[in-house]
Amino acid sequence: MNKDCMSADELNKFVAYCKKIQPQSQQDIKRFFEGVVGFPYDKELLLQAYLFLNIQSLFTNCSELLLFEKSPIADYTDLGKCDFVYLTTTGNLFLIETKFIDTEATGATERKRRNKHRNKVFDQVITLKSRFSEYWDIQLAYLSCGVFTTDPEVEWRGNNAGVITESISIEKLEQWRRNYQP
Repeated sequence: MNKDCMSADELNKFVAYCKKIQPQSQQDIKRFFEGVVGFPYDKELLLQAYLFLNIQSLFTNCSELLLFEKSPIADYTDLGKCDFVYLTTTGNLFLIETKFIDTEATGATERKRRNKHRNKVFDQVITLKSRFSEYWDIQLAYLSCGVFTTDPEVEWRGNNAGVITESISIEKLEQWRRNYQP
């Protein structure tokens, strides 16, 4: 057995759970996110659409979306929902939290708000990884986590926390939205 990935039993049990609570096909999910691009009424959702539609260039080892905005811990939504749970090309799981952080706002209050958002998104994904491991009895080595935001300031934070970080500027996100062709 490959020691670098979860056992087939562990993985199959989790994937079966995911398919039960999120039965949509990858194509259905893609259509949903393409609809978001056309009608961007929610900035966080637009950021998530960008992530889903560009996952291979951002987090290259992600292969299949298993859960989107669902609790990976049965029906315990009070323990937190995870924005994205992907199966990786190596047979492990990758948890991603997204956060639209308004980097264009100025002033002391806005600086505090940005810092709070940065800290919160890291806390969320690290806590989810731990709870996920405990609930599903999956070794932490088989769980990776990432953060995707509109704030490049998060990059240095990820190095110390074992979290892979990616970001896109608000300007580039808007430019992508305007030019997106399904």
